[in-house]
Parts: sequence; structure tokens; C-alpha cells
Amino acid sequence: MWFTTRILFARWCFGRRWIIAGNHACRHYKKDSVPLPEGPVSPASVTEIRQYLKAQNIPFHDGYSCIHVPSIFAEEPQRVRHNYSLFIDKTTGFFLCTATFVEGNWQDFQASVELRHKGVVVSDLERTDMPRDHAAEDARHIWERALPLWELLDEQETLEAKAVFGISSVSNATLKRFCVRYLRAARALVFPWFSPSGTSLKGLKLLGVERQGEAVHYVENTLPRPSAYHNLFGLPLINQRDTEVVLTGRELDALVVHQTTGLPTLALPRGISCLPPVLLPYLEQFKRITLWLGEDLRSWEAAKRFARKLNPKRCSLVQPSDQQLCPLEAFTRGKNVFKILRSALPAGHKSIISFRQLREEVFGELANAEQVAGVKWTRFPELNKLLKGHRKGELTVFTGPTGSGKTTFISEYALDLCLQGVNTLWGSFEISNVRLAKIMLTQFAMGKLEEQLDKFDEWADKFEDLPLYFMTFHGQQNIKMVIDTMQHAVYMYDITHVIIDNLQFMMGQEQLTVDRLAVQDYIVGAFRKFATDNSCHVTLVIHPRKEDEEKELQTASIFGSAKASQEADNVLILQDRKLVTGPGKRYLQLAKNRFDGDVGIFPLVFNKTSLTFSNPVKSKAAKLKKVKDNDNGIPSKKAAANDDEASKKKQTQSLKNTVPAPGTFPNEPVTS
Repeated sequence: MWFTTRILFARWCFGRRWIIAGNHACRHYKKDSVPLPEGPVSPASVTEIRQYLKAQNIPFHDGYSCIHVPSIFAEEPQRVRHNYSLFIDKTTGFFLCTATFVEGNWQDFQASVELRHKGVVVSDLERTDMPRDHAAEDARHIWERALPLWELLDEQETLEAKAVFGISSVSNATLKRFCVRYLRAARALVFPWFSPSGTSLKGLKLLGVERQGEAVHYVENTLPRPSAYHNLFGLPLINQRDTEVVLTGRELDALVVHQTTGLPTLALPRGISCLPPVLLPYLEQFKRITLWLGEDLRSWEAAKRFARKLNPKRCSLVQPSDQQLCPLEAFTRGKNVFKILRSALPAGHKSIISFRQLREEVFGELANAEQVAGVKWTRFPELNKLLKGHRKGELTVFTGPTGSGKTTFISEYALDLCLQGVNTLWGSFEISNVRLAKIMLTQFAMGKLEEQLDKFDEWADKFEDLPLYFMTFHGQQNIKMVIDTMQHAVYMYDITHVIIDNLQFMMGQEQLTVDRLAVQDYIVGAFRKFATDNSCHVTLVIHPRKEDEEKELQTASIFGSAKASQEADNVLILQDRKLVTGPGKRYLQLAKNRFDGDVGIFPLVFNKTSLTFSNPVKSKAAKLKKVKDNDNGIPSKKAAANDDEASKKKQTQSLKNTVPAPGTFPNEPVTS
């Protein structure tokens, strides 16, 4: 493992705690569940925000993503009255003061205004009861050990280090400007996250390289954890007069773009996975933002998603193609980086009026068929053969008999995708989040942690770094509240997969005077519209009708009218043969596939220890299919037991290869 100083990452800080002088109540502003653990907080609408500011005689003006007001937290407000350094997010009502770095929700802002009217000093902000900032200490320790890359003791070492990372043509002046360092012990580049003023170190990103043949895999680790702190690499270099900026998905790309064009350039902290709204205030000053995030379709989809947050009217997107690679690759191949930037497409098209505007995108889908098919499962290769992949904007309906293991299967199904970098939101209305998290953690660790509690923190730390969030709802819920929460999660965390378990828990809250089938059709339609409008995949669990338990389920077995199966892009059925033991008892059926029409089945084997499913070895797959077709062809109990044991061993060995071993990090390598 390239990262030999991993022990420094064992301690982290978990958010910030602030207190306003004169107010004894501390408030935690960093939350990781949806809605907030303190209880659902309804985000203020932009109209409500404007009306409140007018009523309080607070001057403001509209920005692209935020409303700008003078800071109420600055020590001398009269000096900064026209310095609109406090930003209120138009979508969520959350605020950030870039002068004092105070942040909070809309209710926090209103409380602060009321305190000011009562004569309470709101300028003297203190941190109280703060735990020791171990992450900052570890970051400083690593930063001090790292050496400036442009002035290593041995010039040959500098050349070799730059060659390993593919930045031989990046000048020492550029490296010095961005303060890039090199950590010898880890053979990693160190990219600093400074405060916007550049006066203090807030965090680090370490980048290592693993080569597999000719392919180069970049391995990233951050301090603090990715979910604990957000910053923009290169932010202190931005001048207040700059009106144009280029956003990249990697720090190496930011170096190249700035060196070749001279334009202000920033790198997103989490690449294409997420654009945290807390960073939007720092991007408000720019009239033009160009997003050049990578060279594949996932980067293109992320660019379009981020542009919606930033306001498409000021955004341009570099569309991936053979001629428009990622900045570093384009630079290495001698392409004109500035020319590629100026060919970026406006993100604010109202409509597509000709094929000419679609031509490149159509070609991209034809030339990148594997990427278009979606994110692949590592634990369910047979599902990849049928469904091809997990695609944004689709609706999947999942059903199965009571007690067949629907929740357990769909947990692993979602965990598999989450491990591939798919930002996931779980809505479990039937079982508690604690129980669900316990199931998923067991599947993640591939074993019962009850028997190895000494390893709980080790696995929990890695599980915590996954882009996984939970809704705090339980039991009967109103569909509007659920959709609003999903919308909030998409904006805040760039969620691309939502699991709803299950639809029946939303039907009891609707009007009793309306026919239940009509209510279900309305709910299914709402999820279908959400998936399309937000380019987000929705997996909807629906219980089947009450039928003969000895019969296999069909698409028509899904509870309700035919609308659910009609609206769905995919229909998955977990079949459970009650009268069968051993292999062949459970299998997954893909009953509908709108992407390319392929349907079929594959058997599943359940491992009770790890709570995981997998398909048995190929030699048994045909035999098990034969069992399904001929009820009289059930294997003997002894043969079935032997087959089951062999498949479980193969399953365990296979799945262990899909999760990080203890002592490693689960960050997904980025292939260049």
C-alpha cells in the first residue's frame, strides 16, 4: 500500500460548534442525515427570505445561487455595510458569512437578527466545548514533513516524482504558486486546503499512484474526511476582481489549466461526486464558470448537474470527446487547452432545436456504450449481463414475497453501487435506520461484527466515508414531504440513487376519500417525475398481491394497477420457492428492461453470516435453471448441500475482493 502514514488518519474532527455571546445554547451546524437529526427543518423559500429581509430593513441583492446581505457577525458592521459578505442559499436558506466563517440554517440567521435587535452582541463569536482538533494537528504534521516539490534536495528526484504523476511539463513556478508538496514516506503529492484568506491550513488531499500495466490509477485520501470539511483547491489565489473561473475535478487538472491559460482555476474537493452547497458563496463573484471535470460520460453528467446549482445562465461545459480529454491528458498530448475551453457549450440552452446541437452527444453515447449502460455491480455480475448497469433518471420497481429477504437484498444491491461512488439516499419506512445500518455494515465487513467488536471502529470508520445518507422518516409518511426531502438531498449531497422501502407506507397518509389504486398511481407518477427531472435513479420497493405462495410472482403480481410496471424502466422480482431447499430456492428475475429489452433470471445464494447474496458458480447455474423449469428435477439433499457449501465458499472469496481489507481505505481509484 502506497500510503504508509495511514495512522495519522485515525482521528478526525466531526464538524464545528459555535455559540453567540449572550446565548447559552450551542448549535451544531454540520449534519449528515436527511432531514437533520434535530428534526425536519423546512427550508425557507426565496420569497420568504426576501420578505423577512425587507421587514427587518436589511439591504440585500440577488446573486446567482445566493442572496447577498451585509454581515451581521462582523466586529465593525459600519465598515462592511456595503461589503455583502453574508450569503443565504436560495434553495435551502442556509447561510455562510465569508468574513467570519459562521454558518447555519435559516432559523439560526433569524435568531441572530432578533438577538441583535435586543442589544445582544452577536459579533463576539467563540467556539466553546470544542473537542481538540486532531484532524488539523495531523494535517499540519503531514504538511511539515512534506517537502516543496519544486525544491527537493535532489533535482533528479523532482523529475522522477513529476514523471510518476504525469506532470513533467508542469513548471516549478506553477507548483510553487499552488504550494504543492511531496511526501517521501508515502510517495504522494500533497495538495493544501487553505482558508480563503490563505492564512491558515485547513486540510490536505494526498494523491498516490498505482500502475497496472499502462493504466495509471490515482488514489486519493483527505484530511479531514471528505464529509467533514469542504474547500476549493486554489481558492486563496482568486482575486476579488476575477469574473471568470474554471472548475476542474482534480488538482492536477487545475495546475495544467492555470499554467496554459492563466485563468483563475479551482479544483472541487470531491471531484465529480459532489458539489457541496456550502461552497457556492465562494463562486458567487464569477459571471462565467467553465466546468471541465473529465473525459467520460459520468463527468459530463456531473457537469450538467452542478450547472443547475450554479445557475446555468453563467455556466459553460466542456463536453468529453476524442479531441476534448481531461485537461492533464489534453496537455500531455499537445492539445490546445485554451481552444478547448473556448469551445465549451453553454449550459443554459432553453431547448434543442436541431440535430446539430445533439450530434456530439449522440456520437458520445455510441462511442462509449459501456459508460452509457451505467455503473456496474461488482457483487452481482449476472445482473450486469442482463440489466447492463445502473443508470441515472430511471425508475426500478422491486418486489418479492413476504419474508423472502427483499430488504436484505436491496441493501446489498445499493451498498454495491455506493462502493462504486454512487451517492445514495435510503428511505426505510419499515425498519429503523439503526437496524438497516447494522445490516449494511455487516454486508460491508463480510462478517458478524458481534463476534469481533474490537474491529467495529475500524470498519465503521470506513463505512462512514461512503456517500450514504438516510432519511429519518419511519412508518406512514406523506408523499409530498418525502419528495421534498429527496429534492433537498439531491441539492445538498448530489444524490443519484434513492431507495424507497416501501411504497405502501406512503398510501395511508393520503386522502381516504380517494380510491387507493388512484393514490398509488399518483405516488408512482411522482417518483417517476422526480427520477426524470433530477437525473436520479429511484428504486421503489412494492409488496406483491396476496397470491398462492406456491406460484412464482409475475409482473402482474405487483400490488395496485398496472401503472407501476408501465412507468418503471426496470422490474426486478426476488423469487422465493417455498417448497425448495438448498440451491434454487431464491433467484432474481429481471422481468422488464427498457434500456435494451434483455430479461432473464439468475440464482442467488444467501450467506447468513455476512447477510449477503450472490450467484452460484456457472456450472450450477444451468442446473438450477433446469430445476426451475422442472419441479420434479430437484437435486438430492446431499448434492444440494454440497453445492450450497461450495457456492458459499466461492461467494465469500469473491465478495472479499470487492471490499477493502482491514487497514486500507475504500476510496475509489480514479483512472486516467
